[in-house]
Amino acid sequence: MVQTVPVRLDEPPEPVAIGIGVHGTDGQVDDFLLPDLWQFHLYDYTADLTVGGTGHVLRPGSVSLVPPGTPVRYRYRGRSEHLYVHLRLGSGGDPRDVPAVQHAGAQTVALEGQLRQALAAWPHTRGRAVAEVWAALWRVAGLAPPQGRGARAPHPAVAAAVELIEQRLAQPLAVSEIAKEAGVSHNHLTRLFRTATGQTVVGYVRARRMERARHLLRASTLSIPAIAATVGIPDLQAFNKACRRELGASPRAIRGA
Repeated sequence: MVQTVPVRLDEPPEPVAIGIGVHGTDGQVDDFLLPDLWQFHLYDYTADLTVGGTGHVLRPGSVSLVPPGTPVRYRYRGRSEHLYVHLRLGSGGDPRDVPAVQHAGAQTVALEGQLRQALAAWPHTRGRAVAEVWAALWRVAGLAPPQGRGARAPHPAVAAAVELIEQRLAQPLAVSEIAKEAGVSHNHLTRLFRTATGQTVVGYVRARRMERARHLLRASTLSIPAIAATVGIPDLQAFNKACRRELGASPRAIRGA
């Protein structure tokens, strides 16, 4: 069974130390824990790691995320170098169960780049370092499907359809074309989408267009015709009707509020 740890990422992390650790030169075993800090490591070597009594084999590209107060033991096989961040995580948002140790695979290069950017910025440009570490943590959280707590990864076709919809809200969107690009049939996408979101594809598109329209009406100085075009409803009469039906007021009233 995969060893997982609950991680909350809805708030930016607080790095305390960012660096490159070099081990295995003076001894082959390290035992330690950080009482108050998370350990976030990206490895470039082969070794054995025990996290809270559970054993793992590290190899280049492995990444670990260890909660505060968790004892770890490393058994090195020679000189061993890794990138590390010791940090505090926020308490807001729902926890995601992330493997304590996993391999970054095709994401290794991008992940290493983010951590090296964080290291270069630390500690003189803390905002940049925090941003890079936060993005790296989200990348690690997305390496494996969500575990436990009833979390389910969306079907790949649903994820592809949602991405396409978000990219093309200003364009005409037909379910058949969305399904074709997502690699499934019209009917299959409809079933998958309802299971994943509780909505039809058409209903989801309509809701996203109206959410974006409300945001632009309230937060921007774009003209109402420009907003209508931006959300894929260039006919002003149709846009007015859609706003009244979905948002409960005319575009002018929404902007005035």
